[in-house]
Amino acid sequence: MPEHPTCVIVGPAFPLRGGIADFNEALARALIKAGYNCKLVSFYMQYPAFLFPGKTQVSPDSPPPDLSIHSLISSINPISWWKAARFIRKQNPDLVIIRYWLPFMGPCLGTIARLIKRGRKTRIVGLTDNVIPHEPRPGDKAFTRWFLGGCHGFITLSRQVMAELQQFLPDAKVRFHPHPIYDVFGERVDRQTALKYLGLEDGKYVLFFGFIRQYKGLDLLLEAMGDERLKARGVKLIIAGEFYEPAEPYHDIVTKHKMEDRMIIHDRFIPRDDVRYYFSVADIVAQPYRTASQSGITQIAYHFERPMLVTAVGGLEEVVPHGKVGFVSQVNARSIADDLERFFDEDLGPAFATATKTEKQRFSWHSLVECIEDLVSGL
Repeated sequence: MPEHPTCVIVGPAFPLRGGIADFNEALARALIKAGYNCKLVSFYMQYPAFLFPGKTQVSPDSPPPDLSIHSLISSINPISWWKAARFIRKQNPDLVIIRYWLPFMGPCLGTIARLIKRGRKTRIVGLTDNVIPHEPRPGDKAFTRWFLGGCHGFITLSRQVMAELQQFLPDAKVRFHPHPIYDVFGERVDRQTALKYLGLEDGKYVLFFGFIRQYKGLDLLLEAMGDERLKARGVKLIIAGEFYEPAEPYHDIVTKHKMEDRMIIHDRFIPRDDVRYYFSVADIVAQPYRTASQSGITQIAYHFERPMLVTAVGGLEEVVPHGKVGFVSQVNARSIADDLERFFDEDLGPAFATATKTEKQRFSWHSLVECIEDLVSGL
């Protein structure tokens, strides 16, 4: 590539909210820092209502003044795909990175990829969060094949996704790089300041952060919180995120174990500026997922140097060394309860938090840029 290459990232970005948009914006900044001329091409209509059960897809945060973002795509309007591809071709990019996280996006993003590369030397890299979705639907495999066929090479964020991708394309040119650490949420604040900001009393807190769906295993964590040992310690659970499905079954578990006084439920999207307060209060961040490839929540926890509990699924155990920065529990309430009890009983928080400072060094944005460049050099 030339000394100052041009790159376009295709995927969610401001004003769309959420971890994927945050990631794409952080990657754009890393590319710009590395000498790239980088633009983002995003969606003006990302999900139809049946695929987005949340309250709003729009971020409450301020626009990023340092990025060039163009909202040109509707996931269900093929005319917009053609217009977006035409805009990208006019930039004459050396590299296009297309974010792929859901098979529903396969027709849209696969078509854009093919239109961009027609008669051009532009290299198309698919940055894949998932290849096989957490909640499968008819047509998933066909949509994924269409997208994968439009790319020259791939970056995956977990080894599990790399293996799944190679089931579709055994000869694919693919590199694995772990999800880098988010650096857009500010620094950790004093715990007393965070408690006051959130209106909480001092105590022992487990944090479940992010939107709630069945595959994320919040019900397992709630059953674990009903353990008599954790009740006796007065351990409380903060649930910070929107319910993307009916909340009643979760409330029923709380009622069954008579632990209403140990639950803090903030059923809403957490603005970027508030994220640090939740992680500054948390003694440990729990991700009791039933299925996962990787998770941006892990990287937020690393940023704030918080201990973690994850389950032994997907790529989570690749990035959370068991017994060093946290625990890798089995996917059941008893295992989760046992590990939480051990965490508080042995006062492991300080040691785990210290270990995150060293462990997080391997998750840099600069390293991801180098990984992309290494891939592209062989395409």
